[in-house]
Amino acid sequence: MSIDWNAQLVDQLEWHWRNALRPRLAGMTDAEYVWEPVKGCWSVRTASETSIGRGTGRFVIEYDIPEPSPPPVTTIAWRMGHIIVGVFGARSASHFGGPPCDYQSFAYAGTAAEALRQLDEEHARWIEGVRGLGADGLARPCGPAEGPFADAPLAALVLHIHREAIHHGAEICLLRDLYRDRG
Repeated sequence: MSIDWNAQLVDQLEWHWRNALRPRLAGMTDAEYVWEPVKGCWSVRTASETSIGRGTGRFVIEYDIPEPSPPPVTTIAWRMGHIIVGVFGARSASHFGGPPCDYQSFAYAGTAAEALRQLDEEHARWIEGVRGLGADGLARPCGPAEGPFADAPLAALVLHIHREAIHHGAEICLLRDLYRDRG
C-alpha cells in the first residue's frame, strides 16, 4: 500500500483545526484574550505597560532572555502571539515565501478579533505551504534557519510545528474554560 505522507501531515493539523481548535475559539472576548489567571503573567500589552515587550506597533509580546525559572504563566493573548509568530509565521517566512515574521518586528493584536484574524491568516499560509511540499519537499533538509532541525528533513519540522499548534491550542482552550468558570 502506498501512503501519501504529505496528505497525512496536512490532515494531522487540519482535522484538529476544523473539529477541535478553531470552533472553540469562536466568540472569544477581549476580556478573555488578556485575562490573567495568576499574578505576573506574560501577555500582549501596550508597549508603555512593560519593559520586556518585543514587537512593533502599539502592542508588544512579553518575554525575556534568559527565560525566568520557572517561566511565567502566559495569557491567551501571549499564547496566540506565540502560535501566530513563532509557530506558523516565522516558519512560513523561512520555507514558503511568506512575509518576514519574527517576535521583534511583528505588530501584535490588541483585540481578540484581530488576533483571530492573524491566527487564521498564518495558519492558512502555513498549511498551504505544507500542502505544496510533496514527497521531495518533505525529504529536503530544513536548513540553517531551523537550528536543531537544520539537518532534519522538513517532515520533522512539519510534525514539530503541528505538535506545537495542537499543544498551545489546547492550552488556549483550557484557559477559556477556566475563564468561563472562574466563579
